[in-house]
Formats: sequence, structure tokens, C-alpha cells
Amino acid sequence: MLPVASTANSSEGRSNSVQSLTRAFDLLEHMADAGGEIGITDLAKVSGLPLPTIYRLLRTLVNGGYVRQGPSRRYALGPRLIRLGEGAGVALGYQAKPYLIALAEATGETANMAILDGNEVVYVAQAPSKHSMRMFTEVGRRVHVHCTGVGKVMLAQLSQEQTLAIIQRTGLPAFTPATITDSSALLSQLEQIRRQGFSVDEGEQEVGVRCFAVPIAGVPSRSALSVSGPSSRMNDEARATIIPLMMKVATQISSAIVNQSQDSTA
Repeated sequence: MLPVASTANSSEGRSNSVQSLTRAFDLLEHMADAGGEIGITDLAKVSGLPLPTIYRLLRTLVNGGYVRQGPSRRYALGPRLIRLGEGAGVALGYQAKPYLIALAEATGETANMAILDGNEVVYVAQAPSKHSMRMFTEVGRRVHVHCTGVGKVMLAQLSQEQTLAIIQRTGLPAFTPATITDSSALLSQLEQIRRQGFSVDEGEQEVGVRCFAVPIAGVPSRSALSVSGPSSRMNDEARATIIPLMMKVATQISSAIVNQSQDSTA
């Protein structure tokens, strides 16, 4: 008769497996926080894990294509994460789309959802305005964080250290005369955004286009909701009406995504 593993040994094995999985995901998060690439020594410092454990986990991640090691021996996020990230973004956008449609109908302007992916903003869903107007934003477009309403409101959720690390990697290029190109000015505006709970893009990505944005809390990816339109319509009077509505919709999207996630794991 074959020996049967004890319940205690089985439980211990599952516990070790879960711990290894948690640690592997933590390493991926630390790599993302570092801009997608980090040395083994720095990874040990930020993770607090012993080097042998990190080597073992990284070897598994490298073999799976989720991490790659460059000629400099530094570790970077691997290509298989791109497919997973794109799939996650599409799923989040799909869940948010009905709420964006309702928001676009209520405001008469274009409603967008975006996520923070590494150093960039990625638009994952959109409901266009009933007005005929060419908009820069479209699903799948990647943009800098410092020049968009969604980018700034997501930066405001990060620490100053994380924000400075991102803009050090990307710079602060100007896209219009209104684009913020000074890090001190950006940090000052981010502090204001934290206090008020929303951000405004004053034609910083597109001349003549004004955008309001609010964060979407509690979802798997750092996300934001925005409404964009011509500056002539997106005035301060419109802001007083639109932003409270956006905050309500952001809460609805968050609840829908969280509830869907809980249902899928029940």
C-alpha cells in the first residue's frame, strides 16, 4: 500500500506554496515600482527577503517569461506580463464601459477610464461625446503621466519618492504651452489634487481641450476616470456639476469591479 501524506504535511505544503506565490508577486511589484528593472541587491533591500530565496523565485519567474535578466545582470519585467496586463486592462474597461456610457450621456462629453502601467497612462475604455470632435484619447493609447488629468490624479495617489522616480525616468516633455515641465510645480499641484480629490488638465496634452479626472479606489490596478471636452464647454460652471457626478460614478465602478472579483473567488 502506498504511504498517505499526513494532513499536517499537506497543509504545510500548501502554506509554503502560498507564501512563495505571495513573495513572487511582491518581487514583481517591487520591480514595477523601480521602473521595471532592478538589481538583485536593491531587490533584497526593498523586499527584505534573503538572497537565496530571491534567486529561487526569480529563477522560476525567468523560466516562465515573467522576468528577464539583461546583460547587466539586472532583472526586468518580462514580456509575458504584457499580455496579462493588456488582458487585465481590457477586462477592467469592459466592466466600466456601461458606467462610462451613462456618464457621457449625462455630461454630453467624452468619458474615459485609464490605468497606470509602469511609467505611463493607458486608456482602457471610452464612451465618446455626442458632439463631433476629434479627441486625442482613444482606447489603447499610452501617454505620459504629467500632462493628463488621469495621470496627475493617479500620481497624487503615490508617494513623492515614487512620483520623482517616474518623472526621472520619463522626463517632463512639453506637449502644449500649458504642459507642466517643472518638477516642483508638478509636486505642488499634486498636493492640491490630494486635498481636493480631483485633477484638471488645462489643455496640457491637447490645446483647447480641458479634462477633469478622479481616482477609482479599491480596484486591482491604479485607475482613474475622466471627462474631456473643449475648454469652452468644460468651464468652471460645468466643473461644479460634472465632478460630483464623476465621483459617484467612480464609486459605482469600484463597487462593480470589487464585487465581480469577490464573486469569481467565492
